[in-house]
Amino acid sequence: MPNDYVTIVGGGLAGSEAAWQLVNRGIPVKLIEMKPVKFSPAHKTEGFAELVCSNSLKAEHLTNASGVLKAELRKLNSLILAAAEKTRVPAGGALAVDRHAFSDYITETLKNHPLVTVENALVEEIPEGPCIIATGPLTDPALTAAIEKLPGAKSLHFFDAAAPIVTAESLDMTKVFRASRYDRGGSDYLNCPMDEAEYNAFYDALIAAELAPLHDFEKKLVFEGCLAVEILASRGRQTLAFGPLKPVGLIDPRTGKEPYAVVQLRQENEAGTMYNLVGFQTRLKWGEQKRVFSMIPGLENADFARYGVMHRNTYLNGPDMLQANYALKGNPMLRFAGQLSGVEGYMESTASGLTAAIGLAHALKGIPEPDFTGKTVIGALAKHVCTPSANFQPMNSNFGILEPLTERVRGKRNRYEKMAERAEQTLTEVINQYGI
Repeated sequence: MPNDYVTIVGGGLAGSEAAWQLVNRGIPVKLIEMKPVKFSPAHKTEGFAELVCSNSLKAEHLTNASGVLKAELRKLNSLILAAAEKTRVPAGGALAVDRHAFSDYITETLKNHPLVTVENALVEEIPEGPCIIATGPLTDPALTAAIEKLPGAKSLHFFDAAAPIVTAESLDMTKVFRASRYDRGGSDYLNCPMDEAEYNAFYDALIAAELAPLHDFEKKLVFEGCLAVEILASRGRQTLAFGPLKPVGLIDPRTGKEPYAVVQLRQENEAGTMYNLVGFQTRLKWGEQKRVFSMIPGLENADFARYGVMHRNTYLNGPDMLQANYALKGNPMLRFAGQLSGVEGYMESTASGLTAAIGLAHALKGIPEPDFTGKTVIGALAKHVCTPSANFQPMNSNFGILEPLTERVRGKRNRYEKMAERAEQTLTEVINQYGI
């Protein structure tokens, strides 16, 4: 290789984890972090792995995909997970941390490692030689412009608007019916019918729900492509019923009549395990989304694989650019990690950094790169970022992105436990097969 080290751009969760995985395989790292030379609008401290939003790393139990992901990261000697467990604070069934102690632990661990060289600088061009870029959803405009010149790239700087995604198996199919308007195009949508009382109750809850705050830098941005569902609703009680919830051309088979309003769900993935709520881009807080959207008939017990978002974001057009090892197509020495790569969430970003680094380490040593498969959460996330999609969006860990079980297992909890067991067994096999 042109130089005897790997350059990592970005000292967030993904970059820090990538550095750790590489140096533990004997590969020197130059870790370039732009703080304190320049701060993004969201960052305030100089340390690595700064948590800019919540201090929660979500659930730990194995009936939740987030818990399974943590178990996988623990098995692969994750620095981020180790730091979280050493700096945890009480949070019930979730893993939450003292954010300053968490960052300090990671910063000191990496700065004191003999194979890590830290450079504080603003990177405006893609470095030569083996490199992992993990600059996050607020990547500096100059570097964003350089990335946009890569094959398959599209404009990366935009206001992200995505509707919530629910798992198919959590829907109450006694209330939901499959149909397209006027029976055109087959039965492509699932439909959640509302009568007038249900619609009015939902509308009142939506109007009163609490919004997630915008950062100052986001307030200056205007997203013209679509409006949040709560903004549409604020224009009048019937706006939704004549807009995204219009029932025209849909007949509820239970009544033989057209409902008062209909929430449509569109299939999100090829396996049909996830559906998004059409027209439900939103800025509601996540807890409010769960409360309000669960009022929709058929969604009372819905599992949300991803909540809706509307915020400033930067991420790659993964299906056109990346492989399942986070490498740029046609250039295995250039990899991406973190939210820039098309994953969403703290531990998901960590997993992408780990995967990119382990794969790059194997490539540099001339040995086969591990395939974590779609049976593990780590592998399923990696496959998500490179899977063709009509509307590619970043994704959190959830059971909907894993390969379905081959056998029938009754009960959601039993099914998730079985998928967790399979993930653990698969990861053990991958570790042994590839000598990780």
